[in-house]
Amino acid sequence: MKRPNLVHFLAIKTDDYISVKASCTMKEWRGPAVVDLSSFTPKFPIQDFRLLRSSQFRIRLIGLNEEKEQVFKKTYDSDHFGNFNFKIPLYGERKDITVFQAYELKKNKGLQVHLGSFIPIVIQGHKKLIICDFDKTLVDTKYSSTKEVYNSLTKPLSSFPTVTNSVELFTNYISDGYHPFILSASPHFYEDSMRDWLYQNKVFTAGIFLKDYRRVFSIIEGELTPKDLKIQGLYKLNHLLDILMMTGIPNELVLMGDNFESDPIIYLTLYKVLNKEIEPWKLWNSLKKDPSFQFNKKQNSQVLSKFYQLGSMISAREEKCHVKIYIRKKANEKEVSINPVLKLDNNVIELYDGIPTHIKPSEAPVL
Repeated sequence: MKRPNLVHFLAIKTDDYISVKASCTMKEWRGPAVVDLSSFTPKFPIQDFRLLRSSQFRIRLIGLNEEKEQVFKKTYDSDHFGNFNFKIPLYGERKDITVFQAYELKKNKGLQVHLGSFIPIVIQGHKKLIICDFDKTLVDTKYSSTKEVYNSLTKPLSSFPTVTNSVELFTNYISDGYHPFILSASPHFYEDSMRDWLYQNKVFTAGIFLKDYRRVFSIIEGELTPKDLKIQGLYKLNHLLDILMMTGIPNELVLMGDNFESDPIIYLTLYKVLNKEIEPWKLWNSLKKDPSFQFNKKQNSQVLSKFYQLGSMISAREEKCHVKIYIRKKANEKEVSINPVLKLDNNVIELYDGIPTHIKPSEAPVL
């Protein structure tokens, strides 16, 4: 028997709204008496190939306050892939929401299937975020050959070398009060395996943003095209903006990535925008033809719209967002090669290697 199942549910509560990002799929259910031994063993991506299927869902979200009284109730429809993205404005008794209960309504007429209860992550007041890449930044994964791709699908991520210096830097910032997000170009069915790895490394509250490969081949909602399987600029910049739309502009932002693909140009693009060095849409017009992006007309309009929204959010703020960028270097690099439009002082980016060190946030340079 199959029943609706939430792949993930991320709710972020800020001063003005609660942003929800969730994904639903159908999963085999054998009843409460069966013990799933897989929950006690490391997971690997091929176990979640079912997430390549697409289906629509409808969820009813009920918000409760600390006294378990209902203060919010609303129904939402997913896109064709089972994904939900929406905001709940906070006013009146909605401000007292402390927990959500989610029910699926579409798959079994007349039956509400309980999907779980979820506590929103509170990011209010002085906001501190750290957004980190995964492949080549936290874990030294390899996908350059068919054999390496097969190994990545059939083994837990813990079987690949851990970039210990990155993990230490990442977890030190989390200990210093920064809320973590993982932004990776890995396929969306890697989420359980990635979450398993994060739990093993004592990272328990990270929001994970992965590339939904179903969008590459979809005619109806194809935000990505086949070229985006290799070119990561569109996906990463898009979701980097999505994270800021969910949390609001932070007071302090740390960006971690590697110099193997497009992380430096994406992070520096955001840095320039957040520091009001140039209007977001003007910067975008200068960068959209860069090899790291290569957008078509539809993609260009989608990202430009988000840049306009980001520009409005920045204009409404008086306080400056302090940004720090860490890039894991290749070999003995001393600088990053980037688009001339983004040429900045060398102190903006801190290059580091994968050798264990003892860098603490308090000892890191202020950029």
